[in-house]
Amino acid sequence: MSSLVRHRWTLATALLVPLLVLAAPAPLRLAGVPPCWAVLWLLPWALVDGPLTGAVAGLGLGVLLDGLHPGFITQAPALTLLGWWWGRLGRRSPPIERSFNLGLLALLGAALQGGAIWLQQLWWGETHGAGLHTLLAQTLLTGLLAPLVCSLQLLLWRQLVPGLRT
Repeated sequence: MSSLVRHRWTLATALLVPLLVLAAPAPLRLAGVPPCWAVLWLLPWALVDGPLTGAVAGLGLGVLLDGLHPGFITQAPALTLLGWWWGRLGRRSPPIERSFNLGLLALLGAALQGGAIWLQQLWWGETHGAGLHTLLAQTLLTGLLAPLVCSLQLLLWRQLVPGLRT
């Protein structure tokens, strides 16, 4: 069993992501577009817990978020790939501690996830001209919020995992 899953409430924090997606707090929007909450939750989780758990968490979170929206558009593949990639970064590279690094990783993750959704919208013919606007606004806002949100989660979750290299 992974380190963070042993603490049941840490896994329950994943349920906050769909709640934030549905609530979409107005002060945390840019041009009407909310940040990518899934990326802001998945990044610190995968960095602390590793590639396998990161990929499983990304897949689970993607399936959970796909249930909120009808249609063929899915977030699961992009979130699974991001969870695996960030988990490998957390295991193989020096620990990521700087807020700038977290912001950059979240910016790249939001761009990859938003790009995957936009390509699917183009493929299925569901785009209404707002795809690029949504992609850019969500990527920028996620990159700006990540240093604060991800740093706090990373500090908390690293304290919960015994024997983690810091």
